Amino acid sequence: MDEPTPPADPDAAAPYGRAGRNLWSAVAVGLFLGALVLLPMFFAPWVFPIVVSVALLIAARELESAFAGRGIHLVRWPLAVATPAIVILAYLFGTTATLATFGAAVLVVLAVRLVGDTEGYAADVTASVFVLSYTALMGAFVSLQLAAGSGPKRVIAFVVLTVCSDIGGYAAGVLAGRHPIAPRISPKKSWEGLAGSLVLQAVAGVALFVLMFDAPWWQGLICGLALTVTATVGDLVESALKRDLGVKDMGTVLPGHGGVMDRLDSLVLNAFASWALFRIFLGP
Repeated sequence: MDEPTPPADPDAAAPYGRAGRNLWSAVAVGLFLGALVLLPMFFAPWVFPIVVSVALLIAARELESAFAGRGIHLVRWPLAVATPAIVILAYLFGTTATLATFGAAVLVVLAVRLVGDTEGYAADVTASVFVLSYTALMGAFVSLQLAAGSGPKRVIAFVVLTVCSDIGGYAAGVLAGRHPIAPRISPKKSWEGLAGSLVLQAVAGVALFVLMFDAPWWQGLICGLALTVTATVGDLVESALKRDLGVKDMGTVLPGHGGVMDRLDSLVLNAFASWALFRIFLGP
């Protein structure tokens, strides 16, 4: 009898050298995504929740495929309806609408999955509510930021800080990475890379708060350092998911980046963390 094929290692060596990805392709796609995200901030902020909804729907579909490989089936149509509803209603009507829509979506997921066989019910509804929380609910915090005072500036700061964490970690990790933070989860993520993220994001946080918000520098420092931690946790969470589900990338839609969820891993947790910190320091 043949040996079963082991699940794919999400951190297996790629044909692009030490970086593990095609750098120029990654940069080009990253610039395109940045333009797609930031341009609505200047010309039509109301478009931004729609862009976020589309990205999260693709991410949820990628997660659905990954879970299906383990025999876990998401309750599809409630997630497809609830994801844009939660994100868009958060922008239009605020926190209460966000919670109400999320709660209603959970109820529908639990009810709809009652139809059919009860085998796998617990796994299917648990995974569905997890995906709903991981994508739509976290994405709603971006909409809540956009609807707040100086909303476009807050969203830009959130995106820039998260990108700085990725750039600082990538550069320091490639140049000096030797000691993995969590070798069983993500061998390529090093303490040296984390130090690079902390330094660059701290500098960016101070600059953004002083120049963009006319706020005390120490608030920017705290935000920069805190969002580095949550971005790193977000990256490790997705790596752990991929290892558990036996996939290398969540998808292939973005050349040099993998799937949409592979680009959102740090952003989804930073969406909540930045909303909370900005609300404390900059007000509602």
